[in-house]
Amino acid sequence: MILWLTTFAFSIASALLPFLPIEVYILGAGAARPGVATAISLGVAAGAGATIGKIVWYELARRGAESAWAQKKLSSPKIKASYEKWVARMQGRPWYAAGIMFIAASAGVPPLLAMAAVGGLLKMPMWVFVPTVFLGRSLRFTLLFLGVDFAFH
Repeated sequence: MILWLTTFAFSIASALLPFLPIEVYILGAGAARPGVATAISLGVAAGAGATIGKIVWYELARRGAESAWAQKKLSSPKIKASYEKWVARMQGRPWYAAGIMFIAASAGVPPLLAMAAVGGLLKMPMWVFVPTVFLGRSLRFTLLFLGVDFAFH
């Protein structure tokens, strides 16, 4: 239970602070506790923690979109064009938005931190954002834990 809670807590911190890579943590935690059931359990714990951390980034972007700083940034033609391109792609298309977010959550490309902020700026529905990030991150981390289990045991 301690390892599960530690994984959950570290995953939140890692999602908030990109200089704390969860993948390094997974190497150590996965090697310490072998077993498929443990790998799945820790993968879900890490996925849940990462989702909570990314919700923070999502909300910061969503609430900050109306700030003077954000409006000044959006006045730049290049940034405004990019923003409008993503709005056109994602707004009103929850399945497309979910697909992009799932790829970011499971593969890390584009970076999930950036996509969480984009999701917040575009006011992606929370009912799409949360389960997509949770499933993608849980899958990614479970596979990493299973890989460590396979490599070291």
